[in-house]
Amino acid sequence: MAGVAPASSAGTRVRFAPSPTGYLHIGGVRTALFNWLWAKKTAGAFVLRIEDTDRERSTIESVRVILDSLEWLGLRWDEGPGVGGPYGPYAQMNRLDIYREHSEALIRSGKAYRCYCTKEELEVQRAALKARDPRASFKYPGTCRHRHDEPDRAYVVRFRAPESGVVTYVDKVFGAVTTPNSAQQDFVLLRSDGVPLYNFGAAIDDATMGITLVARGRDHMVNTPPQILLYEALGHPVPQFAHLPMLLSQNGEKLSKRHGAVSVTDYRDRGYAPQAVLNYLARFGWAHGDQEVFSLDELVAAFDWEHCHKSDGKFDAKKFLAINHEHLKSERLTSDEAYVDGVMPFLQARGLHLERERVIEAIALVRERATTFADAADRLDFLFRDRPVIEDAARAKFLVPAASVPLRLLADVIATVQPWTAKELESAIEAWLAQKGLTMKDVAQPARVALTGRTASPGLFAVIAALGRERTVDRLGTAADACERA
Repeated sequence: MAGVAPASSAGTRVRFAPSPTGYLHIGGVRTALFNWLWAKKTAGAFVLRIEDTDRERSTIESVRVILDSLEWLGLRWDEGPGVGGPYGPYAQMNRLDIYREHSEALIRSGKAYRCYCTKEELEVQRAALKARDPRASFKYPGTCRHRHDEPDRAYVVRFRAPESGVVTYVDKVFGAVTTPNSAQQDFVLLRSDGVPLYNFGAAIDDATMGITLVARGRDHMVNTPPQILLYEALGHPVPQFAHLPMLLSQNGEKLSKRHGAVSVTDYRDRGYAPQAVLNYLARFGWAHGDQEVFSLDELVAAFDWEHCHKSDGKFDAKKFLAINHEHLKSERLTSDEAYVDGVMPFLQARGLHLERERVIEAIALVRERATTFADAADRLDFLFRDRPVIEDAARAKFLVPAASVPLRLLADVIATVQPWTAKELESAIEAWLAQKGLTMKDVAQPARVALTGRTASPGLFAVIAALGRERTVDRLGTAADACERA
């Protein structure tokens, strides 16, 4: 049968199958990540499939967002859009002949049938049921199940669901799950235009692509029994299943835009490190002892299904930011080169177009405190400008007439320091302060504002060392002049 994966596809095969109807949801990334981790741990294949059968909402732009987001996160797929080979690229609207062929096979075997009921006829039946019992759920009554005529009008293809027995499978997270077949109805496989509904398209794709494990959100558990019925009706092996807990908002609702940033690109644009995003999402629904912070290699080595949680969890933006901060602080997790890659776009957005070497030299100034790359760019801004942008409140409070003389004297001390290191600068300035009977509190804040434009900055001696002798002396002198004019 067309589209069936050859025997050589044996081995672990997992997939991520997003719909291109908007941004890539952070919950979708968690699903992609767990699949990707399992593929890497088992030396298997991670398949990307675009489920684009919602023709009204699916767009090429959304496909591009999905691909760009996965690329940014480092979740590179082995098969799918942009990858050659016998399977990719995958998009459901390119596979309509495959679904049609499988539906015809089911019809021939008596396991599916053509249904000619119109929407209007079904709506009348649905309204009649509601009139009798407002709480009842409408199930297709099998009107065309035993129909033998073929009216000259549009039809859908329905599955002939078994009316007795059960579907049982062992979920890798939830354990044994049993659903009575009486809970099913004769669900639609193909619309009248030949486009598959979700369960049919997903089942046929997973079967023909040789997927061995279907890992997805817990909200898909309702789809698993009808899909298993389809595998069995077509004689395909039934894959394993793993259903993952949901990401909920703080008030327990399904996480959505109205609860804050849920798009991957939102976090990229806020300056989060891609591996930190993956780290937080991995720990959302999975545990590895008390360890909170992981590199991607550590996640691959540690990941398993046994320690996935069954309970849904609440998305914690503060913890997410804290994880990102830990990644940016650590050279083990975020190398200098990766830090530069992350911070450069935010510096450029500030009009600062710099050589990578200059940025690498400055990273140590902000590593400990910057919580995002955007924050790092903000903290580094003073270093790469001819003159710092001085905050109005800081100017009014600290660049006052009384600060003029201390700033000029500090400039004189700094002008003679050798060698030019933070340690030597600290020794020279502390000796001068002791000689004058002053403390760092007397001069630190005016100097900090003069050099950086703000009252909070990296350590003062590190700032002076990074600015260099000439710029430091110049900025202190300029500030002293401003103090005299205040």
